[in-house]
Amino acid sequence: MEIIKYYGTDEARTDFLARGGEPMMAVISHDGTRAVVSLLDEGAEHHILLARALDAYNIDEYFRIIFDEEGADWTFVCPPTYKGIRNKEKRIERFYRDGIDIITAFLKEIGYDVPIEIPKRYRRHLEYMTNDKY
Repeated sequence: MEIIKYYGTDEARTDFLARGGEPMMAVISHDGTRAVVSLLDEGAEHHILLARALDAYNIDEYFRIIFDEEGADWTFVCPPTYKGIRNKEKRIERFYRDGIDIITAFLKEIGYDVPIEIPKRYRRHLEYMTNDKY
């Protein structure tokens, strides 16, 4: 996986390399070939990080996380066109399985062996897989 570290400024680069425990954010391509990671404050939001670092604008092609040494929060939003799967339940299930695999690989590659959580506000999509309310 190609991992691009986005610093924004030379000062942010120094901070990025010197600070531990600072929350970070990443966008990771759905195919697992590319990721961009930055300090949370430098990236601002996932779509802004994507535009700044890659001059790309289709956020629906990327998994989005915010993480630190304790865990990763996954912004779980399954695009309606994901892998061309028309059945919503199957599409969300595939998105979930792919995301867990690709996000875990990314985190391990940069030295983070942390749990992945889906914040409550994003769990509504999982109802299609579990039929349970969160």
